Amino acid sequence: MLALGRLLVVGFLVLSVVYICLSLYSRAVRRDKLEREWDEEIQTGDREAFVKAGLRDYDGSLRRKLILGVYIVPLTVISVIIYLTNFH
Repeated sequence: MLALGRLLVVGFLVLSVVYICLSLYSRAVRRDKLEREWDEEIQTGDREAFVKAGLRDYDGSLRRKLILGVYIVPLTVISVIIYLTNFH
């Protein structure tokens, strides 16, 4: 039981680092796309306000929520493996 607890703690820490890195990367890519869109198409008004509004929309988007799969998928796979190993 202690080994499972250790696995969960270490796994959670590793997944947290992966989640943070993936989240920051995805946000940076979205920022670049918004800046490029403003440079190529809009070019009127305040660029920073446009980017800020786009990032605010991104924060509520489905893509942002899908990044939480970083926690869900590995924990589900580990749970299934433990169940199949111990009970079949």
